Amino acid sequence: MSDLPSNTLTNVITKFEPTAEGNESDGWFNYPVRVYPHHTDYAGVVWHGTYLTWMEEARVECLRTVGMSFEELVSAGVDLPVAEMNLRYHRSARMGDDVLVMTRLVPDKVRLNWEYQIRTETDLCVTAVVTLVPVDFEKRKLLRSLPSSLEGAIAKLTGI
Repeated sequence: MSDLPSNTLTNVITKFEPTAEGNESDGWFNYPVRVYPHHTDYAGVVWHGTYLTWMEEARVECLRTVGMSFEELVSAGVDLPVAEMNLRYHRSARMGDDVLVMTRLVPDKVRLNWEYQIRTETDLCVTAVVTLVPVDFEKRKLLRSLPSSLEGAIAKLTGI
């Protein structure tokens, strides 16, 4: 979202930096969002479900930055449904806020655990962990191993 004004929050946005010793980002991918009226309730407070949408967008964009498009996974017959989700709401974002959705992947065998922090320039709004599992799209059965293209993307994200 290059149309966001430059400020302390948006200056840290847009580029994934793989985890490396001494890297301040610690493997976080930063996804900027401006809170628009359709993200909020009538009081101008971000509706709780909006955070889930932003987290999915950040996750998809994070994978795309390392060459893994969600369309490619679907074409290969792989789905990544949410198996578990845990969110903690700390503070509400409000209409007009510039928000940073930060995500990083913590793989665990075939489970993909995505950690999140959603922040305004001054406040932590949400922390979350979302766990995805790979499923054969047609058979609707859990895959015992990750597709090699996804393993390659995970290696780029996590440095392992």
